[in-house]
Formats: sequence, structure tokens, C-alpha cells
Amino acid sequence: MIRPSLTALAAVLALSSPALAEKLTPERIFADPSLSGPTAKGVALSPDGKRVTYLKAKPEAANVQDLWAADVKGGEPYRLIDSAALSSGAKELSEAEKARRERARVSARGIVEYSWDRQGRFILVPLDGDLYLDSVADGKVSRLTQTPGDEVDAKVSPKGGYVSYVRDQNLYIKPVAGGAETALTTEGKDTLSFGTAEFVVQEELDRFTGYWWSPDESRIVYTRVDESTVDVVPRADIGPGGATVVEQRYPRAGRPNAVVELYARDLASGQVRKLDLGANKDIYLARVDWSADGKTIYAQRLSRDQKALDLIAFDAATGAGKTIVTDTDAHWVEARDDFTPLKDGTFLWSSEKDGNNHLYHYAANGELIAQLTKGDWPVSALEGVDEARKVALFTASMDSPLERRLYEVSYVKPGKPKALTSGGGWWKVKVAETGGAFAGTYEDPKTPPQTALYTADGKRVRWIEENRLAEGHPYWPYASTLPVPEYGALKATDGETLYYEILKPQGFDPARKYPAIVSVYGGPHAQRVTKGWHSPSERTYLEAGYVIFKLDNRGSGNRSAKFQRALDRNLGTVEVEDQLQGARFLAGLPYVDPDKLGVMGWSYGGFMTLMLMTAENTPFKAGAAGAPPTEWGLYDTAYTERYMGKPEENKAGYAYSDVNNRLDRLKPGSLLLLHGMADDNVIFENSTRVMAALQKKAIPFEMALYPGERHSAPGSKTKGLSVLKTHLAFFDRKLKGQ
Repeated sequence: MIRPSLTALAAVLALSSPALAEKLTPERIFADPSLSGPTAKGVALSPDGKRVTYLKAKPEAANVQDLWAADVKGGEPYRLIDSAALSSGAKELSEAEKARRERARVSARGIVEYSWDRQGRFILVPLDGDLYLDSVADGKVSRLTQTPGDEVDAKVSPKGGYVSYVRDQNLYIKPVAGGAETALTTEGKDTLSFGTAEFVVQEELDRFTGYWWSPDESRIVYTRVDESTVDVVPRADIGPGGATVVEQRYPRAGRPNAVVELYARDLASGQVRKLDLGANKDIYLARVDWSADGKTIYAQRLSRDQKALDLIAFDAATGAGKTIVTDTDAHWVEARDDFTPLKDGTFLWSSEKDGNNHLYHYAANGELIAQLTKGDWPVSALEGVDEARKVALFTASMDSPLERRLYEVSYVKPGKPKALTSGGGWWKVKVAETGGAFAGTYEDPKTPPQTALYTADGKRVRWIEENRLAEGHPYWPYASTLPVPEYGALKATDGETLYYEILKPQGFDPARKYPAIVSVYGGPHAQRVTKGWHSPSERTYLEAGYVIFKLDNRGSGNRSAKFQRALDRNLGTVEVEDQLQGARFLAGLPYVDPDKLGVMGWSYGGFMTLMLMTAENTPFKAGAAGAPPTEWGLYDTAYTERYMGKPEENKAGYAYSDVNNRLDRLKPGSLLLLHGMADDNVIFENSTRVMAALQKKAIPFEMALYPGERHSAPGSKTKGLSVLKTHLAFFDRKLKGQ
């Protein structure tokens, strides 16, 4: 997906929220501890409900995480596993693992993931390519693997009998009680892999695994991925020590995808059955799930054009399959993680078929029982189910697209959803598998992320990470003048409401005229204007005397299907139009100098920056475009074809959105182009073609390249500070004449 990582958004694109008593320097933003304070990530509730576990950064090294726990009954949280005690962190990860982490937007080191078995006896911890197992009973941590290769996508089987993992493109299992590992597949090599998710499915459909255990751990379903059909795109990986050429399998728009097959293996007999996904091999395997009783395997098959999503139910014993539900859309169908099988054989699922994403209850044969939620607002996600009370728990923005809360609704007698969390800000939750209790993280512009454990009715049981903005908090020295965004709304040309936010400079004087910078992303799905805690990174822009403006254009997320699909087959049109409308509004504010407008963005935001800088009569004097996709034929199949179709089907749309066709309108010296020199997502060619075209036209521009950095360079511990200071220096020159 064309998107910066969350860290990258925080570092360059996301709004800052605080201000200073002391001066907040760019150097402090990237120093330790994190200015946002101690935050709980990867929160999970133990199956027995006695503990909450989570990842927490070391105070002295914000990019290195340990595993922490807190007992539900009280007491101070404690560190369960110190990553430094198990690994020095010096091991070089394999290229495959680096790529997998890049797809998942994982930039931290140390413990970056972990999993409980469903019995609550063990916690599996992958660390630097090897596996460790924490025994809850005695607290002992044992090392399970120590191999030259990386064990990736590791899981504890549902009953705790095995650990499973992928190594060197094959799927393995190993008894927890001890004994040798067993290779479930042995043919994986070169372009053939088992139990993995291919590049484009990880990047664009958010499926990061390629195998699934049955609830009784008697069977395991896995993928066979053949990438021999995918084009090799040679990519120069240029680092500080030299360059290598990576022969990357990269499926560009209109070109062949990997061929994916699905198999089910019976562990006792060793019998393997192929599950028939249909005669058409040119599809995406979007999701795979097991029924609660382990008798049915559900596979979601998404058509290549992404206009039809089929739910196929396979008999686990025979392998016979039948399509029981099909969701279609004239534009595209979203693949989500909302599918949830229930113990009674029915299941919950979501769809945008009524104009917004809502929840539906289906019988085992696929017949619709009831629509559970309705209204002119979308469900963000089905977070969990409490089958004892027969309620579904979901997050949504019912009050405003700028806020998010947790709700519950009965799936047997649907009615008005009940809010379980307070309003006014933004909630993220992790619901327990049983009982309805949840770990909730709340934030708003004045409150950094605070995580607590809550009962099923929303009462706080205990803090997990209070992270109170008070004396002792890393941000406290700068908090006395914490700037809070001003929110508002504009109308698009078609009447849709567009939400924006503004941050004003430190020491704001309404009688002055300030330069202003539009911080843009603009791509499909992404929502940036929310009432959440904003990263301190752009605080430096406020201290440098800039107004910062953000607007969610048509196509952005957490809105109706109509709003999101406005740019279908027309990337670079309506979203650019909306941002120009926002810029005109910004330029008309009495405290903004209309002759000193800048724009900056990374990834799709880099594309938007180039499109805005080359628009007719652009109001922007300067733009910083980071890692921009500049010609959609160079980007991957699943993302590009979802919104643009194949190149041969939409020649006009592809030509219009090709940045090189607009460069004659670029003002000389107004552009800063930035790119990581090892980017495997938006390939470096996207920028080099623009460089060559500008040089041929003798249009001066500035450039900043980052050796060894992939797509998320702004969030890099080593390069993030450089990116930020490069932006500041550029805008100071272009907008202030400094």
C-alpha cells in the first residue's frame, strides 16, 4: 500500500501537538526516551484473564522493545522478558525478514511480536530470527531454535502442543514438550514458498501469514506460493558501504501475480488435500479462517479486479468446497478482518453494500440473518464477540469521523449500539476472547496514549500504562504551551464535507502574517485528521514560525463508500482538487501569508505534493515530495488496479496521473525530492525518472537521498533527524528567504 509507516507519519507528516516551555529541538525529537511517553503496544489479554501483556520500549532506547505484563488484580506492571538478556541484537536479519517487517511497518528491534497459546500456558517470543518460549507456570524462558536462518511467522498451536514457523520458504512444526522439528513442506526454494503471504498480499491486503491451525490442532492449512510468473524488477540497494542489485519479484500493474494454492494437512496421518480455489488462478487469497468446531475451513477469494469477494466453505474432512456468500461492488470490495465464526455455526461479517461498512449476521449456509448496525457512519472494525451475552463489540465513529469509540450490539436482537467508552478522542482496543473485557488505549490532542484494562461494561479495572502528562513525563518540559489543533470543515465541489485541522505557531500573534505548510497524504483509506494525540515532530515547524494545515480529501478513510470511491479510476484528480480548495481556504486566513505556502508529503503524499506543485496556477511556492509514486504503471497490481484498473484498460487515467507529463508547470527551484535508496515498495525508479526529466528540461530542483533506507526513511532512527532538518532548511530558504 502506498503509505508511510506510522513511525514515518509521526516523524514528518503527522501533526505535532505540544509546545514549549523549553525549546523543543529536532535533536530531542529523535532522542530517548520518546516524547510521547511510555506506551503499550501489542496489548493482549491472557486466555485465563489474569494478565495483560504488552510491548514497551526501553527508556534508554526507544527503538528496542521488551515484553511487559500486568496482573489484573493489581500491583505494578513488570518486565516479563528483557530482550537484551536473550539477544544482543547484533544478528543481521535475512532479506526475507527485513521485507516482511517493512510490509508490516515494523521499525523497532528487540521483541516486536509475541503470542499466547489458547490455554494460557506459554508465550512464544520470536527474537532476532530465533524462537523463545516463556512458561507461565514457572517463568522460565527456554530457547527453542538456534539456526543460521530466520524462523518467521511463529505461532503456538491452539492447544499448546506445537510451535510452528516458516524457515527458508518451508513450514515446520516442533513439539513444545521437546523433540525434533518436522518439516511439513520440503519443496520450498527459489520462487516457490509454503506457509507465507506473497509481497502484494502483505502490502495491500494486510494478510501477513500463510498458514492456519485448526482449533483442535489436528490439522493445518497452508499456502503454496509460486512466484515464477512474477516479473523480476532489478533493484539497486544502495547503502553507505556500497551497492548490491536485488532481483526483486515485483508484480507491477497489469503484469502477472504469483499463483497461490491452498492445502490442508492432517498431522496424524500426514494426508494432504488441495482445496480448490477455482479454475481461475488469477485471484487473491484474501483471508482464511476455521469454524469454531474445526469442521469447516473458510477461504475468502478476491477477484483480480477486486469487484467480487467470495466466501468459500470447505469441509475439513473431505476438502469439498462451496461458495456460500459473494459480496460485489461496481468499484471495489474491501478485504477486512471482520469475519468471525461463532460456536453455533453462524458467523459475523462486514460489508459496505448499504453505503457504509456495517456488520451482518449470517447462517452457516451463508443466508443472511440480520444486519446488525445501520446509519450514515462506518464500522471501523469488529473487535471481538462475547458469545455468553451474544453481543458483538466494534469500534466506530458514530458521533464524528474525528472521534472513535467502542460499542456493543446484540447479534440476536439487533438494536441501537451501546457505547462502552467515552467520547471526545480516539480509542484502540483489544477484546478478550471470552467475557468481553478489553484493554483500551485512549488519546486526544491533550492526552498521550493511555492504556487500561476495562470490564465488559466499560469500567476501568486498572491502568496498564497511565502515561499521564505530568511532572516526570518526557514531554512535561514542553507541555505548558501545548498547542491544540483547531478543527473545521469545508465543502468539496460535489457537496461532501471535508474535515481539516490547523496548528498555529508558537507565540501566535493574530496581527502577523505567517508562512504555512500543508502536510498531505491524500491517498485512499488513510485518515489523518482525528482527535488523537499528535506526534511532537512537527512541533519544530510551529516553533520555526509556520502554520501547519491538514485536510482529509475525498478518498480518505473512515467515511462512506461514496466518499472513498470518488477517485475510482481517477487518481490525481478529485483528491488534488480538494487539497487545492483547502489551500485556497488556508491562503484566505487573515494570519496566513498567501505568497508563502508550502506543501510536504511522503509516499502517496509525495505523489500529491508533485501533483499540487504542477497544478494550473498552483498556490504553492515550495514542495517537499518524499518517496513519490510518479507513474502508476510502476506500482504493484493489487493497489493500483483496485483504484485504476489495468493500464491497458485506463490509458487516459494513467497518462493524466503521470507526474512527468506535468513537469513543464513546475516552478524552477521549488521542489525538494527525497527518496530512500533501498526502497522496495515505491521503487527508486519513480524518482529517478523525474530527476532525468527535470534535468532534460533544465528545471532546477533539490534532492535528498538516503543510503540504505527503505520506504519508511522518515521514521528511521539514523535518518529521521536528517529528513526533518532537511525539510526545515528547505522551507526556511523557500518561504522565508533564510
